Amino acid sequence: MEISPRRRREVIDALRRGTVPQQGLDVLAVGLDNFEPAISQELESVARGGAVFKAVRGEYGSGKTFFARWLVEAAKKRGFATAEIQVSETETPLHRLETVYRRVTENLATSEFAPSALREIVDGWFYALEQDVIAAGSASREDPDAFDAAVVALMERRLEGVTRTAPAFSAVLRGYREALLDADVGQAEGLLAWLGGQPHVAASIRRAAGIRGELDHFGALGSLQGLLTILRDSEYKGLVVVLDEVETLQRVRSDVREKSLNALRQLVDEVDAGRFPGLYILITGTPAFYDGSQGMQRLQPLAQRLAVDFSTDSRFDNPRAAQIRLAGFSHESLMELGCRVRDIYASGSDTSNRIVSIVDDSYVGVLARAISGELGGRTGVAPRLFVKKLVGDVLDRVDQFPDFDPRRDYALTVANGELNESERAASKMGEVRGRSVDDVDLDF
Repeated sequence: MEISPRRRREVIDALRRGTVPQQGLDVLAVGLDNFEPAISQELESVARGGAVFKAVRGEYGSGKTFFARWLVEAAKKRGFATAEIQVSETETPLHRLETVYRRVTENLATSEFAPSALREIVDGWFYALEQDVIAAGSASREDPDAFDAAVVALMERRLEGVTRTAPAFSAVLRGYREALLDADVGQAEGLLAWLGGQPHVAASIRRAAGIRGELDHFGALGSLQGLLTILRDSEYKGLVVVLDEVETLQRVRSDVREKSLNALRQLVDEVDAGRFPGLYILITGTPAFYDGSQGMQRLQPLAQRLAVDFSTDSRFDNPRAAQIRLAGFSHESLMELGCRVRDIYASGSDTSNRIVSIVDDSYVGVLARAISGELGGRTGVAPRLFVKKLVGDVLDRVDQFPDFDPRRDYALTVANGELNESERAASKMGEVRGRSVDDVDLDF
């Protein structure tokens, strides 16, 4: 399995912690083959100026976050900017789109720049504008005043559509450029913060740029348009935004939930209306959110827009649909994942032959069945804990201790403190206890 040492280390370290790796997910993608062609077509459509709103459904532990991060990584490789956002009543309430926009800019990333990449993207855009002015022959750097005026004029033309609905966006960019040219670092920092939706920017900084107040709900939508324009001008293909765990809306106050669902409906409608060319929005949630009385069904216009019939055999699910479902892991797919993790681990180890020999396919199957047993037989919620145990309890020890044999020396234990919410609920269906994996009857 071809993987660079750096990517291998990042993947293994994340799995050891029980988290989804930030990169290298293509080598771990199990069961996503059916989605790849449709996702590729949608990203190509967005890159050509289209827009997509996609919903993913799956039970806890079915791999929604993995799917989202897999999509983000694929988008970066195609030249998109991305932003991953975890929905939260306190940190990122969906009914406050100005906060959502702020989280987008805070988590903005590209293949070259880690979050937040807002400064690098804006500075790169101004550089591109300068190059366009030079290429057009409309001004020369030898006449700084004329050159600066030509750059600002070009900026205004590129943002003409945005300025009609969000005039403050271009005003702030103009002020930001002037501050940079004047070497006024404080003013530039403050205006960039306002551009990113940050609250509490000093009034003196705002007055100098000719703007009032903070970014509000409607200003956020206009600023998002402006950000998409800057990205396109900077030769990025577009922007992928992930809103993860929208099912948390079911647990907020009813008035907040109604406002949040309406904000989602507004985003769906704005995307369908073509207001955000170059934008791909992905939301993830549980079936209860999409189908239950405390979720999306409370707002029928939203439910109708994302409605998909899942009563048919999952083998014939349409990956092009507005809403798609993740089936979760079977024992076979869990084994496939475990074997991939083992091979990735072994590929960078000095004891690779021993690892592959001792942690062979049959043992990976034993451990997978044992973990599922500890979680009440619910294989679908087992992947996170399974790979965490495989890496930290088994592969690390085989790698470090020449006489360690997991069949003889390892007794699987699962403590409540190790479990997340879904795993804890599954474990209540059985008894969490320590036992040897040899105690699991697999009929072989």
